[in-house]
Amino acid sequence: MEVILSIKPKYVKRIFNGTKKYEFRKRIFKNPNIDTIIIYSTSPVKRIVGYFLIDKIIKKSPKNLWEICKDEAGVTKESFFNYFKKKK
Repeated sequence: MEVILSIKPKYVKRIFNGTKKYEFRKRIFKNPNIDTIIIYSTSPVKRIVGYFLIDKIIKKSPKNLWEICKDEAGVTKESFFNYFKKKK
């Protein structure tokens, strides 16, 4: 099953060049059968630019998630923790 995610162009670029191997979301999909993410690049691009396949979904606290993903997160530690502020 496929879903469309809106992703900022700077992160889309990192996904495609391989420096961002994780896409972080505050909410996990309700449907466990999602296996393909269609990428909608937000403004100024404003179009579908590609897709990627989900290897697995990691559900952890922000602290533990950062420890697992930090080397290939494609975001700074500061922006990661700001994004997950007030999330368990």
